[in-house]
Amino acid sequence: MTRSDLVARLAERFAQLTQRDTEFAVKTILDAMSDALARGHRIEIRGFGSFSINRRPPRVGRNPRSGEQVVIPEKLVPHFKPGKALRESVDAQGAADAPPAP
Repeated sequence: MTRSDLVARLAERFAQLTQRDTEFAVKTILDAMSDALARGHRIEIRGFGSFSINRRPPRVGRNPRSGEQVVIPEKLVPHFKPGKALRESVDAQGAADAPPAP
């Protein structure tokens, strides 16, 4: 699902909202989440999951072309951990869609 798919579904579901209002709401939510993560905060949405920042330590890698060693600096990367309700929902949906075992 893309951002525009999400906007379209929300606009369909909530007829009182225009497409523009729905798009603004989705953009505002995603921007707020991005800003919170950029500031180092953790985001928890009960029943869905949590977003946090993981630290990747610096390491030594290799340039695949020349083979020389390259120092790769530390990075902070976003991490998503699904909540119990989401895991169970995905698992139940996957089990329903899977073909029966022979």
